[in-house]
Order: sequence, then C-alpha cells, then structure tokens
Amino acid sequence: MRENDTSTADIRRPARSFRLKKTVAFVGMMGSGKTAVGRAVSLRLNVPFLDSDAEIEAAANLSVPEIFQRDGEVFFRKRETEVIRRLLEQHSGILSTGGGAYLAQVNRESISEKGVALWLDAPLDLLWNRVRHKDTRPLLRTANPRATLAEIYAVRTPIYQKAELRVPCGHNVSIDAMAERVIETLLTRPDVMEQIDE
Repeated sequence: MRENDTSTADIRRPARSFRLKKTVAFVGMMGSGKTAVGRAVSLRLNVPFLDSDAEIEAAANLSVPEIFQRDGEVFFRKRETEVIRRLLEQHSGILSTGGGAYLAQVNRESISEKGVALWLDAPLDLLWNRVRHKDTRPLLRTANPRATLAEIYAVRTPIYQKAELRVPCGHNVSIDAMAERVIETLLTRPDVMEQIDE
C-alpha cells in the first residue's frame, strides 16, 4: 500500500531504544556520580535530566552552600521535599537528588509512589577522592572533613539500602560504563523501563 516506505530502511538508528515508564531518582552519597551518570543515562534514553539541587538554586538564586548559610539546613530540606515532589509529577526522566534527600521518609515515599529509587553505591575511599578538593559541600566544612564524610557515610548507607535498585560504583569506571550499568539494571525492571524493538 505504501510503496515508498522502503526508503526509510536505510536511516541509521541507535543500537537500542528504550521506553522509560517512570522517573528514576538517583540517590546516594555526595560524590557518587548522581549528576554526571544521571546526565549520561538521560542522554542515552532520550529523556529529561532533572536535578533537585539545581532547581532549588535556580528558585532561590543562591547556591546550596549559600542557602545552608543564610537559611539553615531545615529550610533547605523543606524546599528540597517540595521540589522533589514537583519534579516527580512531571514527565518520566532521570532525577538527581541531593545526598541527604533520601534520608527523609516523606521523600522516600514520594519517590516510591511516583518513580523508583536507584542507589549509586560508591565506597568511602572513592567518595573521599572525589570530594576532597571541592569546597562546595557545606556538610564537609569541618575541622576533619574526612572523618565527617565517614560519619555521614555510616549513618546514610543503611537508608540508601532501602532503594529498590542498586548499582555499584568502582574505581576507574568511566561515566559511560556506569551509565551502561544503570541501563542494564533498569532493564531488570520491566515496570520501570523496557527495550523497544525497532
């Protein structure tokens, strides 16, 4: 019936195409790669990339450290909960959350109801190597930031373990390789994502 349809057969298509059915919220420690890996995954899946910290900063016209300093952590956490809830209501995509976001039960419930939590599980020494030279982490502005990071890690890890999905991070694993690990993990959950046959 459509005689000219064969002309489209030569169009190059990606090796694999996917359909994301719900928002994937990346959770984990500062330095685990939520933003970098999240961006890479969103590009591969051709879905929006959302960042709760960036949304808060844009609304306040201040950086996260400045918000902490001016208004305190309690104020920041309230805004964070509001922003995460709003972002989960939007189109399915990849959502990078702040390191402390998943600690709040209200955020865990919102993510579970509207999306799925994926924990980027990075070992402490890898995290320290990534954050030690940055001064953008308000919680690490202490006399002994390495010890502070270890304390935060010990407190938060049992809560991150509540995430439905987990992807281990390792030394010398590229962002692209991590993105591939995430995609393979998402494919284990057909209710979250499926591969589309072209």
